[in-house]
Amino acid sequence: MHPRHSVILELVNERGRISVVELSDQVGVSEVTVRQDLNYLEEKGFLKRVHGAATVMDSDDPEHRQWARSKIKLHIAERAASMVAAGECVLIEGGSANTMLAKLLGERGDVCIITSSSYIAHQLRDSSSEVILLGGQYQSASESLVGPLTRLCIQHVHFSKAFIGVDGFHVHTGFTNRNMMRADVANTILAKGQQNIILTDSSKFGRIHPGSIGPIAAIGCVITDSHIPADAEAWLLQQGIQLDKVSR
Repeated sequence: MHPRHSVILELVNERGRISVVELSDQVGVSEVTVRQDLNYLEEKGFLKRVHGAATVMDSDDPEHRQWARSKIKLHIAERAASMVAAGECVLIEGGSANTMLAKLLGERGDVCIITSSSYIAHQLRDSSSEVILLGGQYQSASESLVGPLTRLCIQHVHFSKAFIGVDGFHVHTGFTNRNMMRADVANTILAKGQQNIILTDSSKFGRIHPGSIGPIAAIGCVITDSHIPADAEAWLLQQGIQLDKVSR
């Protein structure tokens, strides 16, 4: 990928929607070149073209989701990594912030990582950390393992902390996932009763998806950024959930 494409993706994912004119000014190339870049990135599935602009692509593909708000997700992952001590065994469910967390822990090489994400396991192929990939039905869109066998595996492994990714949150629904089978995996993890930590950037707040994640009482901590809406922050604190906000 051309370095300019990386800059365009960062801008699109940071804004949600940005015009061709703005991209031309920000990147320093002609509007014709920007349109050509957007056509290429749309063909690859990284964004969506609309009239005179580009918008984020709502996708399960973990490779594509890595580009959305990557800087703040890295800060979230770094905060989460600081909570893991040497010698711990942790479960990392999935999501782009969790992928970054897994990479950080993998570089340390002093923890055991359990995951239901084949994408995360692949990212750790050169790590000196012990990696346990759970079994189950392979879901190609999200590169995750789901279903009854995954639930059984979770019930028979032991870990001290679990890090879970989400796609949405609303005070009327709690945390949700667009993928109901992944939500089922998350709920099986929560049922283990360990220290459960949600990693999510603030863009997910206000969104509602079909797969419910809960109960909310099973979640001990949420790591997000300082742009979390005030009503969501107040609701989470009222539920007794520790809220850890990183700066953007």
